Amino acid sequence: MHLQASDLAALRGEELIFEGVSFGLTSGEALVLTGKNGSGKSTLLRVLAGLLRQETGTITVTNANGDTDIRLPEISHYLGHRNAMKSELTVDENLAFWRRYLGDMGGGTGMSIEDAADAVGLSGITHLPFDYLSAGQQRRFAFAKLLVSHRPVWILDEPTAALDASADQLFAGLIEAHRGAGGIVIAATHQPLGLSDARELRMAGFAGVSAGVWG
Repeated sequence: MHLQASDLAALRGEELIFEGVSFGLTSGEALVLTGKNGSGKSTLLRVLAGLLRQETGTITVTNANGDTDIRLPEISHYLGHRNAMKSELTVDENLAFWRRYLGDMGGGTGMSIEDAADAVGLSGITHLPFDYLSAGQQRRFAFAKLLVSHRPVWILDEPTAALDASADQLFAGLIEAHRGAGGIVIAATHQPLGLSDARELRMAGFAGVSAGVWG
């Protein structure tokens, strides 16, 4: 699989946030977006996830058969700042909903709910209401949504927010396993994610977007 973004620009309200953003990724690769608050990291991720419309530019996905009529949002998981889980439902009910709603894309199969809970280090408590959990536990189970339904592209906005160092390492291992299976990861972060050979795109915002560089 190959993902190509070319000459992207986006607005927030009437304000141009960034322009001229281009990158290409193939199966197994990761791109980390860095930069100051307001530089456009989250906006770019929302454009890729299909939550915002780009003002200019194109996003093209090509699969192993050479097909290009693939919409990136349909093959992606998006994990934003919010966990997207109902507080009054149990963890099991939340994850069961996402598993049914999203299903699996071709090329992979999601984990069972208990296996996903074990993968994020929280087995045995999926019967609890989501609102009962600590912020760190909630974030771990939000990440488990990515595991119960297979999508080849993970779009992650500050995925390790509210987590301790041990959880950071655990999530880095899950992301690397996804890459090892041919997945693509695009993540915005203010802190290192511990990913091997990840590419970096430093977002400068509109004030300096022409000077944005690959790391």
